Amino acid sequence: MTICISGASGLVGNEILIQLLNNPKTEKVLVLARNPLSFGHPKMQVVLVPFDQLDQLEVAEKIDFAFCALGTTLRKAGSKARQQEIDRDYVTAFGRFCKRAGVRKIGIVSSIGANEKSSNFYLRTKGEMEESILQLEIPTTVFIRPSFLIGPRKERSFGDRLIQGFALIISPLLFGKARKYKAIQGSKVAQKLIESTLSESPGVHYI
Repeated sequence: MTICISGASGLVGNEILIQLLNNPKTEKVLVLARNPLSFGHPKMQVVLVPFDQLDQLEVAEKIDFAFCALGTTLRKAGSKARQQEIDRDYVTAFGRFCKRAGVRKIGIVSSIGANEKSSNFYLRTKGEMEESILQLEIPTTVFIRPSFLIGPRKERSFGDRLIQGFALIISPLLFGKARKYKAIQGSKVAQKLIESTLSESPGVHYI
């Protein structure tokens, strides 16, 4: 099977890439990236493309499955407009590319609480992204909505380390309906998204 990934340099995206490369059923992984990756692999082909040019990108081969883990923080983006561009517009553009490439199943990393009508900017942006993807009508669409992500990151400030430490401390105290807000390892999110996307029947699924 041929799989396409965007957002492979992030915490969850990198885990998705590694797990797929280690999957014996994977024949080829096409990675869309803005910058070269730090490693190579016989199954992997990297296509360097500015994400604002995804609507012009075409590939000759058919792609079976796709995964998107694009996303940023307001601090890294520098403005709300830039964060919306990355978290909503680039993800939607990737979805359009997948539609043109014949993708039948797509898995996307969203966020717990994503809602296009939310008063929270981040959750509203994620909700708008989900709605835009749904309009593409890719036969099997899976959104995974994790809580706070923990795991090794390429860029970790003191604030990031502090927040991860706090999340690890408070997570065991969350029970009942609050369990869904527990911090979760990026590797587990990647594993669940891969399993669900590859196995789910046609329709829209939320994890």
